[in-house]
Amino acid sequence: MPIATVNPATGELIEEFTSLTKEQVDQRLTQAEAAAATLRATDFDTRAQWMRAAADLVEAEAAHTARRLTIEMGKPIAQARAEVLKCALAMRFYADNAESLLADQPLADPSTVRASAAYTSYEPLGVVLAVMPWNYPMWQVIRFAAPALMAGNVGLLKHASNVPQSAMYLDTLFERAGFPAGSFQTLLIGSADVEAVVRDRRVAAVTLTGSEPAGRSIAAVAGSEVKKAVLELGGSDPFIVLPSADVRAAARTAVAARTLNNGQSCIAAKRFIVHTDVYEEFVEAFVAGTKALTVGDPLDEGTEIGPIATESGRRELVELVDDAVAKGAVLRCGGSAVGTEGWFFEPAVLEEVTAEMRVYREEAFGPLAVVHRVDDMEQAAALANDTTFGLSSSVWTTEPDEERFLITRLEVGAVFVNGMSVSYPELPFGGVKDSGIGRELAAEGIREFCNLKTIWKS
Repeated sequence: MPIATVNPATGELIEEFTSLTKEQVDQRLTQAEAAAATLRATDFDTRAQWMRAAADLVEAEAAHTARRLTIEMGKPIAQARAEVLKCALAMRFYADNAESLLADQPLADPSTVRASAAYTSYEPLGVVLAVMPWNYPMWQVIRFAAPALMAGNVGLLKHASNVPQSAMYLDTLFERAGFPAGSFQTLLIGSADVEAVVRDRRVAAVTLTGSEPAGRSIAAVAGSEVKKAVLELGGSDPFIVLPSADVRAAARTAVAARTLNNGQSCIAAKRFIVHTDVYEEFVEAFVAGTKALTVGDPLDEGTEIGPIATESGRRELVELVDDAVAKGAVLRCGGSAVGTEGWFFEPAVLEEVTAEMRVYREEAFGPLAVVHRVDDMEQAAALANDTTFGLSSSVWTTEPDEERFLITRLEVGAVFVNGMSVSYPELPFGGVKDSGIGRELAAEGIREFCNLKTIWKS
């Protein structure tokens, strides 16, 4: 696809960008390599000062940046502002905590290894390529960039082709804040050009957030080059409601969990697994809440659901609904394209979905929910695990035994009890199975792109 900003609310082409030539990519790689040597030699205090200055810029420019996000991918403007401010929060978290998170780890009793002292130390790897998606144009990038730069690494960004203005903003952000030239750069290139960058000797590692096929492709290339890869891929997160839960609160939260960011989130709840004793109560409240959502211009402060980011994305949602209904599913609301301009989709809820329907297995990337009825928590866990994905989950119960059972039984990277899945700088983020490998955020995220070096002294 072309590297261009197309407003998903109108279908209007705003601006198109020219891809970098091979020579221009090579120049940026050379600059990144030089910056890696410079940044590696700086101390944590200096990097923290620069990172806090970058956070100051993000906050000062939040209104303009949020509008850019909304125009590029269609998220409601209030959510765009929240995304931008969350980026500043993460930047300050790593500015404040990077040194302690990467502190040397001494062996308590070095005599056990016949040493006078023994410890491990974290050192930056060098240049790290980030291949990022469009659904959170700022947050997805910053949650990589903040820990990577604070660890002393250099970042290269290959952003999604439909958010080039966000990519170019990030291209200059860190240098404006004081980081050495080349510490973080955007590569305006197409997907076909990514492999060559991963294979380049100057690139030490790669991280990707995106689709499962893209992750497999990047992992294969990185593996063949023996380079570290962190992958955050798709999700089909279960949202389990048991009889002891506050059903009304669960239903209200379920609407937000499925439709935040126009439903285009890897950790959005997508499969709602509800005990038969509270099924009808939950579904009625859930459907009513979904129907009440305001769909419209994402720049309007009252809008709760904006357009799907791409025309192909909306088409995929409609096809998933049509396939399910044709095979016997019950459509409780929504499910159709809306309007004659832009790529709006009416939020939908499906019941009686069975395994032969595409939506049972495939990730629905938009405001399309599937509700299942189960008889007990064992059946709920089995259904929740009947997916190739394993990113996050939400469990609603007030019974300690049920809580413990589901926490241990669910095959996921995270369990949120009586709340919706959310990413926080303080907590590791990632999944199992086809949802990816490695972790972002928290201590684990900053350590992913470090060399863990062992030091032994006689």
